[in-house]
Amino acid sequence: MKSNQDIVCFGEILWDVFPTKKVIGGAPLNVALRLHSQGHSVGIISRLGDDDNGKNALEYLKRESFPIEGIQIDDSLQTGEVLVSLNDQGSATYSITQPVAWDAIEYNSVTEELVKNAKVFLFGSLACRNKVSRDSLYKLIDTSNFSVFDVNLRPPFYSKELLIYLLEKSNFVKVNDEELEEIANMLQCPLVGLEEKAFWLIRKMNLKGICVTKGEKGAFLFLENEFCEHKGVKVNVEDTVGAGDSFLATLVGEIFINKTHPSVALERACAVGALVASKAGANCKLSETEVQNLIRTSKS
Repeated sequence: MKSNQDIVCFGEILWDVFPTKKVIGGAPLNVALRLHSQGHSVGIISRLGDDDNGKNALEYLKRESFPIEGIQIDDSLQTGEVLVSLNDQGSATYSITQPVAWDAIEYNSVTEELVKNAKVFLFGSLACRNKVSRDSLYKLIDTSNFSVFDVNLRPPFYSKELLIYLLEKSNFVKVNDEELEEIANMLQCPLVGLEEKAFWLIRKMNLKGICVTKGEKGAFLFLENEFCEHKGVKVNVEDTVGAGDSFLATLVGEIFINKTHPSVALERACAVGALVASKAGANCKLSETEVQNLIRTSKS
C-alpha cells in the first residue's frame, strides 16, 4: 500500500466525557482533524475497540472524509474514554481510563508504510504508557523522515527515561512552559530563563527546533538557528480543550508542509489556538475569515 499522506499522527483516539456531553478527542486525533480541516493530507495510526464508542468514532471520521486505514480494531479492549472536568476559567483536568484499545497499537506493514511515505510523523508521550503501543512507536520513529514530538505530560504516564528517549529521537518538539520547566529540572539544566532552557534542550538533544507555548502569553520558536516569538491573542475563553492541538497542527502544517516563514506560521498558530479556546470543543469549525480577522485585530 502506498500512502500520499504528508503527515501521520500516532496515538490515542478516545471520547472526552464532559458532565453533559461526549465528544471525540485525543491529542493526536485533534491535531490530525485540524490539519485535515486546513486541507492537508493527513492520517492517524491508532486503535479502537469493537464497541459502540469505536463504531461511533469510525462513523464520525467517515463523515469528515478522514482516512482510516491506519486505525486498528481490538476485539477485547474497549475504546478509550477520558473524564473531563472544567474549572470556572475553562481550564480542563482529565481522568484517563485504562487499559483501552489505544494502549495496544500494533506495528505492521500498514503502519510502517504510512510512516515511511509521510513527510512528518507526529506523536505524543501519553501513547507510551503501555508497552505494546510504546514498542510500536519506537519502531515507527526509526522509519520516519521527520519526527515531531508533542510533549503532552499526563501524570503518572511518563518517566525520565521515556522523555529522554523520545527527545533524542525527535527532530522538532512542542512543549508548554510548565512541561519545559519540568523537563529542564529533570535533566538538571543549570539555566534559569525559559528561552535559555529551550535552547539548552535543543543543543543537548540535537533538535532541529522547539516551540514553547505559554498559554495566553503566546509562544516562542527556535528553528534552524532562527528565533521568533508571539505575544499571544486575547479572546474570551469558552474551554481550552484542544486549543494546543490546533496550535500545533497549524504550526506543523504551515512550517513543514506549506514552507511558511516561522514567524508568520507562529502568528497564525496563535490565532487558531485562541479561536479554538473561544469556542466549545476541540474540533470546532473555524473559518478562514475568522482566523484572518483575529490576526488583524491582534496587531492593532
